[in-house]
Amino acid sequence: MARAKKSATDRHSSSQTEESVKKRPRSFPVVGIGASAGGLEALEQFFANVPADSGLAYIVVQHLDPVHDSLLASLIQENSSLPVAQVTDDTRIEPNHVYVIPPNKDMSLLHGVLHLLEPAAPAGLRLPIDFLLTSLADDCRELSIAVILSGMGSDGSQALRKIKESSGAIFVQEPTSAKFDSMPRSAIETDLVDIVAPAEELPGEILSYLRSVRPLATKTPSEIKGKDKSGLQKIILLLRTQTGHDFTDYKKSTLYRRIERRKGLHQLATMADYIRYLRENPQETKLLFKELMIGVTSFFRDQAVWQDLRQNVLPQLLKKYPNGGELRAWVTGCSTGEEAYSLAILFRELLDDVKPSAPYSLQIFATDLDQDAIEKARTGAYPTNIISDLSDERLRRFFIQDERGYRVRQEIREMVIFASQNVIMDPPFTKLDLLTCRNLLIYIEPALQAKLLALFHYSLKSEGFLVLGNAETIGKSRQLFTPLPGKNRIYQKHSTTEKIGLMEFPDSFAEAKQSSGTVTTSGAAAPAPPNLQTLTDSLLLRNYTPAAVLTTREGDIVYISGKTGKYLEPATGKANLNIFAMAREGLGSLLHETFFRALRGEEKAVQKAVSIGTNGGTQTIDLEVLYVSEPQELRGMLLIVFRDLLPVAKPKRVSAAGTDDVRLSALSLELQQSREELQTTREEMQSSQEELKSANEELQSTNEELQSTNEELTTSKEEMQSMNEELQTVNHELQAKVDELSQVSDDMNNLLNSTEIATLFLDDGLRVRRFTPETTKIINLIPGDAGRPITDIVSKLDYPELETDIHQVLRSLSPSEKLIPAEDQHWYTVRIMPYRTQDNRIDGVVITFINASSFKRNEADLSEALNLLNSDLVQTADNDEKKKVYEVIIAKINAVLEQLKK
Repeated sequence: MARAKKSATDRHSSSQTEESVKKRPRSFPVVGIGASAGGLEALEQFFANVPADSGLAYIVVQHLDPVHDSLLASLIQENSSLPVAQVTDDTRIEPNHVYVIPPNKDMSLLHGVLHLLEPAAPAGLRLPIDFLLTSLADDCRELSIAVILSGMGSDGSQALRKIKESSGAIFVQEPTSAKFDSMPRSAIETDLVDIVAPAEELPGEILSYLRSVRPLATKTPSEIKGKDKSGLQKIILLLRTQTGHDFTDYKKSTLYRRIERRKGLHQLATMADYIRYLRENPQETKLLFKELMIGVTSFFRDQAVWQDLRQNVLPQLLKKYPNGGELRAWVTGCSTGEEAYSLAILFRELLDDVKPSAPYSLQIFATDLDQDAIEKARTGAYPTNIISDLSDERLRRFFIQDERGYRVRQEIREMVIFASQNVIMDPPFTKLDLLTCRNLLIYIEPALQAKLLALFHYSLKSEGFLVLGNAETIGKSRQLFTPLPGKNRIYQKHSTTEKIGLMEFPDSFAEAKQSSGTVTTSGAAAPAPPNLQTLTDSLLLRNYTPAAVLTTREGDIVYISGKTGKYLEPATGKANLNIFAMAREGLGSLLHETFFRALRGEEKAVQKAVSIGTNGGTQTIDLEVLYVSEPQELRGMLLIVFRDLLPVAKPKRVSAAGTDDVRLSALSLELQQSREELQTTREEMQSSQEELKSANEELQSTNEELQSTNEELTTSKEEMQSMNEELQTVNHELQAKVDELSQVSDDMNNLLNSTEIATLFLDDGLRVRRFTPETTKIINLIPGDAGRPITDIVSKLDYPELETDIHQVLRSLSPSEKLIPAEDQHWYTVRIMPYRTQDNRIDGVVITFINASSFKRNEADLSEALNLLNSDLVQTADNDEKKKVYEVIIAKINAVLEQLKK
């Protein structure tokens, strides 16, 4: 029993040890390297410059042919002093080692162990580099380093934001030094890359960066003291001065970690050095600001959250409006727009599935502090690697494929309004049904988190929904929101009417109130003396200038000056601020004509004495439409000015009433004719519009067909690119094999020539395959005789049985050796052996010719001496005993002679 307990304890201890090994943070950085077409040359240049004791682990992902074995590991090994191995499943990484992905596998890193997975997508659609780098960022955090080398496509670019968010570093090969620059350029276009350099210089840049950066994840806010804390405050001050954004309430550990990373990239020793560098290089301030704004986003990130929204949240919102209506949503920290578009797609899919009888729409406000990210989001254009986040059905339904990737379709784009906004400082959107704030609260201090949650509570309608990130909670704001069932961080606003407390608005609200005079403090400075010029100009504008309206090219009103009620009135139905919809009776057609005349000519257009209907009467005005060329900010807009005309006193009648009646009749007739002409013109315009609509529909149909053809061609292009990448890799491997075979061939030729032995290679048809130079002294061979039968070539040998002996060797597979005479009293030992291939197949014979002329002469001389010895000694022997001795000697000499002959 005791033994059993001890065994259980040992197993528990062993389990704890294994778990601690898994969770123990690695003390060495890990470099994830992605390459594709032309990447083998870049990899050789890279690893030729990696020292043997760098202390880093290197993981290589190359696009490989899925059906052929790869020689990539052996090719890299030839240029590297580090041990290189192709990965097998469950391989634990170690420093100073290189790990290479095998063909037709995806590779991921978890707790320092490499795992191989079957590809989830077909060849041409796989993104193995993104797959590895994403897991590398999650596993190694600030010790993760991404390297992008030569290749086609954009694989690897999507994971760079994840690397940067984890405080890792990104190094990219200089595009001009890459055989294929598509992958490096795609990475650079993300604006996340730290260093761009030729492949052979990247190892040195990586090591220099690591020497300059201290371990970043080890300092907590309590450890950031003294000079570090003072330096942080100074950097926050510089950021506020140059960008207008205050990072005081952001978490200090996050700020410190990312500042340390930038400091390391510039190889600066202290915080004071980096502050000096910031002041001397304003561009670095912008780069640091962008780094602090880095956030990971993707389409439908965290599928469980979107599934919960689809099944529970959005249907509840539709039930709140049984007669239809417009829902409002706010996506804070939207980055490059993937989350906002995901919400729009989800809502559109819900409407397609439910098919409600009432009309519904969703207006999404998407905001972010990063103006560059907002500009990218507005384009709605994304690289091809979004296919890993979206199903084929969603790609076809909601995206248009072009030469650079995918673009959001117009029906989804129109649902989202993007704006640059500081959620901490700027006014919020209100009357919202849904608000998402995912992975923003984790970067700010708890006090500010509470303020934002109160702000979100204010912005939402009764029973509206709040969505937070998986690592975020409402903290102490439970009186504001109720969590929905499940693990997802989705909350509903309390429907209680109980007063929560005084709402604290963002700072910009207070500034606005103070500037308007609604908020005063006892310590406020004395008001400045009035500016008489400004006040007088304001009085004149308010009382003596004509009413005017500033509109867009489409007639949408953007600014109103003066009282325009006599000329414009709200249209019935849904609110519409288009000037053509608001024009009063008598003004519409003339306004339309004058407006477009000014727009077409980009000049001023005037319509005199226009009579319009007012409340119970008429008013005569001069209508002026001015195309605005300056200032530049208003260029392209139109200014519409309404000038009232004073009523003209009617002159006393000086003629008979009949004369006035005739004139009145003529004017009435002329007016009627004008109206008829106008009606005709309108009908013609309507007819033209119908024709244009028909033509537009035909063009749209043609455009859809062209888009379908373009999608097919793009798919074919991607498949060809993938095949080309695989062929590039196979070609490089074959070239390496050819070089190796050439080396072996040279070695064999030198070996055969150095032996000075005549050797002849024949195939199984007795045709000449190859021969050594010594062979030409025996058989009249020239290089052009390759492929000719040996029986057709003249030989110096007296060997008519050569063909028979060769066939005998091929049949029996036993070697043959004979002493054959040749011209000029030469003799050769001819040895015939079967030619065996590596797979043990007989493919001809090998014949060697060894000059035995000297041996034959020695044999003759020995025989002659023996004969003389035999005759002389035996005949001159005195007795039988001596004769026997001589005979024994002669027998031994004969034996030696026979042995030599053999």
